[in-house]
Amino acid sequence: MTPLLNLLNRTSLVLQIVIGLVAGIAVALLWPAAALNLAFIGKVFVSALKAVAPILVFILVMASIANHRHGQETHIRPILVLYLFGTFSAAVVAVVASMLFPSQLVLATHDVAMSPPGGISEVLQGLLLSVVANPVTALMEANFIGILAWAIALGVAIRHAGETTRTVVDDLSKGVTLIVRMVIRFAPLGIFGLVAATLAESGLGALLGYLHLLVVLIGCMLFVALVMNPLIVYWKIRRNPFPLTLLCLRESGITAFFTRSSAANIPVNLALSEKLGLHEDTYSVSIPLGATINMAGAAITITVLTLAAVHTLGISVDLPTAILLSVVAAVCACGASGVAGGSLLLIPLACGLFGIPSEVAMQVVAVGFIIGILQDSAETALNSSTDVLFTAAACEAEERQAS
Repeated sequence: MTPLLNLLNRTSLVLQIVIGLVAGIAVALLWPAAALNLAFIGKVFVSALKAVAPILVFILVMASIANHRHGQETHIRPILVLYLFGTFSAAVVAVVASMLFPSQLVLATHDVAMSPPGGISEVLQGLLLSVVANPVTALMEANFIGILAWAIALGVAIRHAGETTRTVVDDLSKGVTLIVRMVIRFAPLGIFGLVAATLAESGLGALLGYLHLLVVLIGCMLFVALVMNPLIVYWKIRRNPFPLTLLCLRESGITAFFTRSSAANIPVNLALSEKLGLHEDTYSVSIPLGATINMAGAAITITVLTLAAVHTLGISVDLPTAILLSVVAAVCACGASGVAGGSLLLIPLACGLFGIPSEVAMQVVAVGFIIGILQDSAETALNSSTDVLFTAAACEAEERQAS
């Protein structure tokens, strides 16, 4: 076993993930029956990530704030601006693409009465209720908004505690981080099981009927990842943004693509931030925060599927309505949960802007789940990789200004 362990230590994690990806595809194509049995391996890996993510966020954010000293620099405010601007920009890109390349869906609309829009207040109310949730319930249900709120509150409180208490919290943070690193080491094996089982069970045949919709969705996400985000990063760091962009896509996006959960990818992003040498007091807060509100991919999904329903029903969309939809999609995306398929459940709210009834909107949600094999994976890859990208860009920009 020692030579094998030495070989694993010498091989980069990204290369191991690629090997697991190729092996999973090969098994799915050559032995589909055996590949179905590998689903358990993928489920164990994703479950481990989801299990460790809430306690990691809670302890890490609390420890970061508790041990923060006056005079230490953090860059949360500019990162927050980047998160919100990036999400809104993604929604605008989705509106433009949907107007240029309108998609049609097969929807049952007979005997359905149109109803007036319900408004955005429900999402805002849901966010507020998540903030004041019971901390134990928040940890059990992976309510990251509630976890962040309690971690920040306790961190501020512990700052006034004795040095011994702060040291214990810091040691606890290091212990949880060590456990997370152990889980991440199993990423190649987990992705191997996920890929093999997914391709063997669903294949790509179910996606062909919605090929045009998928092309618009994936095209928007690629445009944001490879054009819009680099432009935003260049505006911050004033140098070639593509090395950093591609690094984040490779080391964060690949894992997120297969776990399909921004929350599950938090440990991966924290490890990448440490590898990039970012300020720990900054990324220990910004990465969990990004998994909650930095949802460019979710904004694209909500916008494209909503406008697909609009075009199918023959509803006209003027410029002010399109702008309003971009704002609503961005707010809805911030309220999307960091788990697989979270953005789809907010499509009915966006559809409400156009008076589309819930009976029709839920059919659009069903379409989203059909194409979710690729849509949700690409969405999560964009969301999660952008968390590290914007954090790194803001840190570099602040350091440049300081020097």
